[in-house]
Amino acid sequence: MTALDTDQEAVAPSTLRPGWVTDRRLASLTRWVACPVSGGTEAPAALAPYDLRPTAPVPAGTPEDVEAAVRAGRRAQPAWADLPLAARAEVVLRFHDLLVERQDEVMDLIQWEMGKARFHAWQEVLQVANLARHYARASEGYLADHKVRGAVPGVTKVREVRVPKGVVGIISPWNYPFYLGIGDAIPALLAGNTVVGKADPQTPLTLLWARALMAEAGLPEHVWQVVTGPGAPIGEALVDHVDYLAFTGSTATGRVVAQRAAQRLIGTSLELGGKNPLIVRADADLLQAARGTAAAAFANTGQMCIHIERVIVHADVYDDFKEALLAATSAQKLAQTFDFTADVGSLATPSQLDKVSRHVADAVAKGATVLAGGRARPDIGPLVYAPTVLEGVTEEMELCLGETFGPVVALYRAADDEDALRIANQGTAGLSASVFSKDLTAADALARRVRAGSVNINDGASIAAGSVEAGMGGVGDSGLGRRHGGEGIRRFTDSQTVAASRIGPLGPPPGTPLEKFVALGNAQLRTLRRLGVR
Repeated sequence: MTALDTDQEAVAPSTLRPGWVTDRRLASLTRWVACPVSGGTEAPAALAPYDLRPTAPVPAGTPEDVEAAVRAGRRAQPAWADLPLAARAEVVLRFHDLLVERQDEVMDLIQWEMGKARFHAWQEVLQVANLARHYARASEGYLADHKVRGAVPGVTKVREVRVPKGVVGIISPWNYPFYLGIGDAIPALLAGNTVVGKADPQTPLTLLWARALMAEAGLPEHVWQVVTGPGAPIGEALVDHVDYLAFTGSTATGRVVAQRAAQRLIGTSLELGGKNPLIVRADADLLQAARGTAAAAFANTGQMCIHIERVIVHADVYDDFKEALLAATSAQKLAQTFDFTADVGSLATPSQLDKVSRHVADAVAKGATVLAGGRARPDIGPLVYAPTVLEGVTEEMELCLGETFGPVVALYRAADDEDALRIANQGTAGLSASVFSKDLTAADALARRVRAGSVNINDGASIAAGSVEAGMGGVGDSGLGRRHGGEGIRRFTDSQTVAASRIGPLGPPPGTPLEKFVALGNAQLRTLRRLGVR
């Protein structure tokens, strides 16, 4: 079966449905689709990547359903925000515990809907559990009132406080349906907001499973709602009604979201595409660098916004590194299994397979050389593509600076660090990058000059993204704002200044000539300047 066989194969349901996913269990998940107006129409089911047969139908909402869901969220928000933060955190910690206990279920769903290898599905569980625990315990500090000096010290008391935005909209993609769907919802909820999240049509069951589990942990029904349906109409309706929008997806769609949000003057955070570079310095441990490159290039079958697509290698070690990378690439095991035996799984959709195939074919036609892979593997699965290494990629090739989003990496030779930096900073993206070097001081200096929101040293992609206390996001065409850390929760709040006077309105005391009051004020300014008071 190939990616073109979907018309005749789509009539029969997927034969790879996980055993626990009975019709009754599916009904318990789809019950969480918010269709308060239309009641939902049954949309065609997404195709399971492992066999290109339908997964399970999910009710499709309408823009009117989105508007109604936001209204319901707005009604529920004050009571949720009035709860002590500790009570909201307790719900999230119970969710954490349930997730760790039942993780096999969500890993099954992630694989069934999206096709990734099970280890990469587990990485989503790991990230969400870490985020849940971290924000449940750190939110009090992130959201604490901040005392500042008032206009007249000793007389005025001033605090900067954080207040929730209201109803937060979240649009999350199919490539990390669990992590990106709930990873933003957790801090938004802890900050006192209600949430309306849009599930991607390819992977709705994963997000609905998360919503059902959060309900079991004690989250009220309208505090987090999930809407489903076609991308543009549902997404546009969400932007048109919420108070803040967190979007993860392509740069092209991110621009549309930003423009629409700007018309309403609501805030947005946008994590968008990348064309991420990895620099191998002349002093790098080449085996370590090769392992790190293979992990970062082929994890999640390359369908990861922070995965490595460009590897820039110092000329002195280029040949040795290439040999090590090809060995690491050939060691990757491709399979479609619901266990941990596969290193690389399937692409998610026929369109992804088409894009990856097109990028590689275009590069080869224009002179690039395939060192490994370079072809689909229908003998393993309909959407499986072999881990691919290319060299000789030049700027006229679509693969050079266009995001491929598949298990494909290109090698570039650099004369020195400056040349490597020049190649790394080509293009307009700036999401993630990596530097391999035994000299951590030199690597740090180089990292600071790479145009990227995160730079990993001696790791391909994961250590920055996995550091949940540090912000994660892009620069340039890779987006605005940050998830994780303090900014990852404070973006879902507004800063409010509360100033109090102990003596009533400030100004000249009654009967004091204005000229005398101004003179005293000027003398104070000079004294403060002389004393170095900030």
